[in-house]
Amino acid sequence: MLTCTWAPTTFQGTQVLGGKPTTKPMPSGSRLLDSTLGYLQRVERLGISHLLIAQRWWGSGEEIEGSSLDCLAMTAFFAAHTDQLNLITAIHPGFFHPTVIAKWGATMDRLTQGRWAINITSGWNLQEFEMYGIDVLDHDERYARSAEFVELLRRAWDQPECSFHGTYYQATGLKLEPRPEHPLTVYQGGQSEAALRLAAEHSDWMFLNGGAPEKIAGIIDRARSAFDKTGRTPRFALYAAPLCRATDAEAWDAVDAMLLQVNPDMLARRRERVSGAQGMWENDDDPLSSLDTNEGYASRLIGSPATILEKIAAYRELGVDMLHLDLRDRGFTEAVLPKIHAL
Repeated sequence: MLTCTWAPTTFQGTQVLGGKPTTKPMPSGSRLLDSTLGYLQRVERLGISHLLIAQRWWGSGEEIEGSSLDCLAMTAFFAAHTDQLNLITAIHPGFFHPTVIAKWGATMDRLTQGRWAINITSGWNLQEFEMYGIDVLDHDERYARSAEFVELLRRAWDQPECSFHGTYYQATGLKLEPRPEHPLTVYQGGQSEAALRLAAEHSDWMFLNGGAPEKIAGIIDRARSAFDKTGRTPRFALYAAPLCRATDAEAWDAVDAMLLQVNPDMLARRRERVSGAQGMWENDDDPLSSLDTNEGYASRLIGSPATILEKIAAYRELGVDMLHLDLRDRGFTEAVLPKIHAL
């Protein structure tokens, strides 16, 4: 079982628990360097295999995450200060041209000796597009744009010279020099029909929001059906926010206390903010999905160490090959995380 966690690019999270600030404002200068390097060192000590560098162009820090440091600049910084972590950079088609990312990514590939991969995020925070003057497009068109983005990106990496003439992107006689030395690995999120088509045709990994095993099993079955049509094999990473205590009862008492703090007004605003997504953050029947924006607690890695390991093994049986983890729970990182990689 591989493991992944968020990169330290966003310093202010959602405030749905009581509607109060959860973190301090984003640091700068030496404070930013010290906190970032300290976080990277901790992640590597914990044996995490992958680091996901998100990009939040704008966020209120209340109903949705606060704006993040730039993904390209931070990926280069992380590459210079790690030697084991695999780096996955979230890229929004529309905000970047694939030929430029092909060049930048080829450089990252050489600097990291193959430790760089891309996460294609078609986008759901529609206000970000408007702020930056990017064509919003409707939901399925955003995924069509992403498909062209990946197709041109792969051509640039795989062919000494390529041309591409699509609806959203153009390139003529493109040559990358120096060339990348390793295959390109493509991740993506989303679980709508458009997202599944993109994954089946172009992606290697799917990031899944958290959810109970029966929900995740259904998404994986749908994805595998889509991949069967293209003859490709999907891999899955599941998001989870673990909470570990000595006993199951203690862990669920802590979760129940968190649920009592949920601010319904802030939660309603968050649902409105993420309305550009389809198939995600829609499970109103599961109260655990309200505790964080990626439904991490809904994966139910909650309980004693033995209970959590049993649940992880069950997800492994469903086809989950990577856990994308929130690492704030000390009980989990000390008692459970060291045993995950053996699963």
